[in-house]
Amino acid sequence: MKAKLIDWPTFIGALILILLVSIPLMLFPEQGGKIVDIANEFMTGNFGVLYLLVGLSSFSFLLFVAFSKNGHVKLGSEKEGKEFGTFSWAAMLFAAGIGSSILYWGMIEWAYYYQGPPFGIDPGSNEAIEWASTYGMFHWGPIAWAIYTLPALPIAYFYYVRKKPVLKISEAVRPVIGRFANGPLGVIIDVLFMFGLMGGAGTTLALGAPLIAEGVHDLTGIPITIGLKTIIVLFCTIIFAISAYSGLNRGIKILSDVNLWLAIFILVFIFLFGPTLFISQTTFTSLGLIIDNFFHMATWLEPFDNLAGFTKTGFPESWTIFYWAWWVVYAPFVGLFVARISRGRTIREMILGTMIYGTIGCVLFFGIMGNFGLYLQLTGNFDVIGFMNDNGAPAAIIQILHQLPMPTIMVILFTILAIVFLATTFDSSSFILAAVVQKEVQSEPLRWNRLFWAFMLCLLPLVLMFVGGLKTLQTASIVAGFPVIFIMFLLAWSFMKASNMDIKESNNYEAPTIHINRKEILDQIRKRKRERSALEALENKNLDED
Repeated sequence: MKAKLIDWPTFIGALILILLVSIPLMLFPEQGGKIVDIANEFMTGNFGVLYLLVGLSSFSFLLFVAFSKNGHVKLGSEKEGKEFGTFSWAAMLFAAGIGSSILYWGMIEWAYYYQGPPFGIDPGSNEAIEWASTYGMFHWGPIAWAIYTLPALPIAYFYYVRKKPVLKISEAVRPVIGRFANGPLGVIIDVLFMFGLMGGAGTTLALGAPLIAEGVHDLTGIPITIGLKTIIVLFCTIIFAISAYSGLNRGIKILSDVNLWLAIFILVFIFLFGPTLFISQTTFTSLGLIIDNFFHMATWLEPFDNLAGFTKTGFPESWTIFYWAWWVVYAPFVGLFVARISRGRTIREMILGTMIYGTIGCVLFFGIMGNFGLYLQLTGNFDVIGFMNDNGAPAAIIQILHQLPMPTIMVILFTILAIVFLATTFDSSSFILAAVVQKEVQSEPLRWNRLFWAFMLCLLPLVLMFVGGLKTLQTASIVAGFPVIFIMFLLAWSFMKASNMDIKESNNYEAPTIHINRKEILDQIRKRKRERSALEALENKNLDED
């Protein structure tokens, strides 16, 4: 009976596509890397403007929806309360949308901008320093969370307002594609979403594993090898598989709460025992720089390559376009997850809450951890950039932690946080992948289904690590995310079409009118009085006779 709940065409289609990509990359890593490089040049060179357009459009569209009549719609019945408290809700959406990548990039991303700044600025200059502490916050800021939130609109609307127990992307675009959602087109949309998510998840796990491996090496002395990284990936897989198997309330919620409290502790520790004044001033200055240059940063490309003395830096392709592609890859997944945990909230609360809480969390990570590393570099207390260029980013991150009081304890906590962050992202991912391949989800997907996709999620990361190279990982996200751009457009169109239609029908509804004829009512009253008088007279007559 349970097998009938599975949407087998989507299940098998996604599985085949993942194997078709993973196996050749594993068997022919060198050739696969070259193909990926070619795909990277083609995507970023020809479609970079499309990714930037998606980012800015998503941000503008969501602000419009939040403050429009559509934003007042409640996800659930009017008397229904919020399923999760604000703290747990914010913890789950942040952990699902970010993962251990925030620990990697939040600590070290400034170093790349310091050496290769935007806008043709000289490396290591005063301007480069300012932008080094700023651009990470922009890349992980409101536009990123807007891209994440957009798919949540139609998914949550159909699940909670129209009461359709289906957590599928194809179902969310049904108002646009109609009956084709039940056919091959619907299957293709769901499979493309799943493939994009697997590619993005693979990138996240393949970046997180070396960071965790570096922490393990620092604490135990075990050499960093592909074997150690493989063991770490499998260990993390077991953790998030158990969490996903336990369900949303017992596993994912608890793990997300633990994750957030541990992150808060580490951030507060660095803020208090690090250069508190420098961190505060630099973060505040960076926020002002973003506000002042927001649209410039959101639209900056390099169209004047080698024209009139312009020199192409490759910054937009390497960073902004890469990030926007990464967010697009994750967007349907995060949207599905945010939709699932937002019962009882209005659409406005869901939009603004996700964008605000998500942005604040990322600003704190980049502002505190990133600026601590920048402070070490500028004061000469530790040459972060030199160490990174010689030993790699994960080793540099661990060495930055060694500049704090109680370094061993901080490395232990940081490594645990990286593992938990990774687990919270992937238990949410396996939850959603399982939901997409089911025809119906009343509460949670089937347990065996969640467990299966939990272990499938570790396949691509292992392949990507085997192929190797950060550029390969970046390209994997860009290529996997390209088809999802068009799905994003369909999702926005679908939400507006469905919600506007329902609002219009609600406004046009008129309660039945009761026509009152005053003369008829008075006649009825007189008739009742005459009948009552006649009845009283008859009773009096009977009494007299007695």
